[in-house]
Amino acid sequence: MSTSEAPEERLRKFKYRGKDTSMQRGQRRAASVQLRKAKKDEQVLKRRSITGLSTDPASQEETHQVSLTVPEIISGMSASDPESCFRATQAARRILSEQRDPPVKLMVEAGLIPRLVEFLGSSHPCYLQFEAAWALTNIAAGPSEHTRAVVEGGAVPPLVELLSSPDADVRMHAVWALGNIAGDDPESRDVVISSNAIPHLLALISSTTPVVFLQNVMWTLSNLCRNQDLHSCQTAMKQILPTLSCLLWHQDSEVLSHTCWALSHLTEGCSEQIDEVVDMLVLPRLVELMTNPELNVMIPALRTVGNIVTGTDGQTQAAIDAGMLRVLPQLLLHPKPFIQKVAAWALGNVAAGPPEHLQQVIACNILPALVALLKNGQFKVQKEAVWTVANFITGGTMNQMIQLIHSGVLGPLVNLLTVPDTKFVIHILDIIFLLLQAAKKLPEMESVCDSIEEYGGLDRIKALQFHENQQIALTAQSIIENHFSEEEDQDMSSACLD
Repeated sequence: MSTSEAPEERLRKFKYRGKDTSMQRGQRRAASVQLRKAKKDEQVLKRRSITGLSTDPASQEETHQVSLTVPEIISGMSASDPESCFRATQAARRILSEQRDPPVKLMVEAGLIPRLVEFLGSSHPCYLQFEAAWALTNIAAGPSEHTRAVVEGGAVPPLVELLSSPDADVRMHAVWALGNIAGDDPESRDVVISSNAIPHLLALISSTTPVVFLQNVMWTLSNLCRNQDLHSCQTAMKQILPTLSCLLWHQDSEVLSHTCWALSHLTEGCSEQIDEVVDMLVLPRLVELMTNPELNVMIPALRTVGNIVTGTDGQTQAAIDAGMLRVLPQLLLHPKPFIQKVAAWALGNVAAGPPEHLQQVIACNILPALVALLKNGQFKVQKEAVWTVANFITGGTMNQMIQLIHSGVLGPLVNLLTVPDTKFVIHILDIIFLLLQAAKKLPEMESVCDSIEEYGGLDRIKALQFHENQQIALTAQSIIENHFSEEEDQDMSSACLD
């Protein structure tokens, strides 16, 4: 981008009007890349180790077990004696379940994974399968190289087979291990999918499934919906969606959370994937869950709806029809800044649409909440709010821009000109330039200029003409020359008289 590029040219790159649908979607998604990058840290961990379970059938005897050293474990697991194999595998599982620095790397390098995978087989008793599955679960919960070692060791097919085990504890650990593997990367996820895990997992869900077990199944299914970047996942999506649709009405908040996260992952794909979700008629329920008092439910529900409105105009309108805009004001003013940020991001996606969508934003009285964020929000929230304003301006009609001006947006924008973020200041100057360009064609021009001067904006913009950044200096100079030249002339005349 040229340093002398005019502000209207820079913002036109985000303009809706005259762009095809695919470009429009790409621009909406590009503006939300940073928000999505943070998701990994904000939601429940994609991989989990197990440090202990109250349902562990062996837990009552553990205090009577003699601890084995790692060499003894390696030797015992290699023995032909079934009892020695069991004791060694159980000891390995206990060591791998330690909360602090379990010797996972040592176990992997010792070549224990193939033997643990062997113990998953149907020829071995359930209690040995249980110990082996638990040990593999915790290995797969570690760094990616350990997870890949589990996959390359051939663990996935027998773990899928164990989803049909008659033993509930074995099934639980098979679910958990597969969830850790699926959550590691797209390649591992695809190995689980290609091993036909999804039908087996879905078969575990019924009205009589214990809630704790259901929570783990849904967590694993959610991980299988991650990283929707490969075509192989389309079949998986069609398999999972009906169950997700039903479980959106479940009473347990953790089940709801995993269900919403799964839908959030699925709606990160192309518009065809978004269509699959919209066609399940889940939007009204998702909008309802956007006001759920449990944050672990509210956040992924809001994410999902925000993803949907990155899609086509029809998909965005479906979210609006479901009541999305009616609940956004309370989320924009939520006491948690992160909720404010995600809500502003979702609103920005709507604001990137045609004037018809912007008019519905105005009709739902959302602009006052947006202005409040620009005034009082944390900086990361203000940045999202500014993006929303930019989208509003570049896609709105002249009348809609005037309504935006009347909402009080100028004062907060002028105040943000003092932030040390160079790119952000350029962005705000571009917005002010376009607002002035719109006002110039209407009787509001004088009052807009007066407002900017009243908020101290004129002095700030004048000072920015001498900024070390050339883009800032040139844009500020353009604003002064095009819209405040009379004030400049008056100042020069006063200086001469003095």
